Amino acid sequence: MTSDFAVAVHALVYLNRRKDTVSSEGLASNVCTNPARVRKIMVKLKRADIVKTKEGLDGGYQFIKEADEVNLKQICEALEAKVVSASWKSGNVEKDCAIASGMAGVMDEIYGELDDLCKSALENISIQDIETRIFKNKMRK
Repeated sequence: MTSDFAVAVHALVYLNRRKDTVSSEGLASNVCTNPARVRKIMVKLKRADIVKTKEGLDGGYQFIKEADEVNLKQICEALEAKVVSASWKSGNVEKDCAIASGMAGVMDEIYGELDDLCKSALENISIQDIETRIFKNKMRK
């Protein structure tokens, strides 16, 4: 999973809590990243109809769904993110060895199955759940 997922979740929880339009600079300040990165991520959430943009001096992003209706799987899908994947594969399909030539394909199948399982679990966690956890934990401190 990339950190873009964490940026997206953070931004949506912040937008939900604010109930207002927030600029990419404002989001970036709260997320602790740069505005260009926020804009790159938010355009994907806009395409998924999770946020809308407002142009102009007081422009920015607004969360347009109910927080309990947007789950983390939807965010993964909007970002086209995999939860489980490998950046490197062992073996080589050209090798004359069943293990060396077959390992990458088998591992890709396993990663795909794990990705599906993780996304199923993420489907049960909403933006509202994240916000609730944050403020529940804050109350304990």
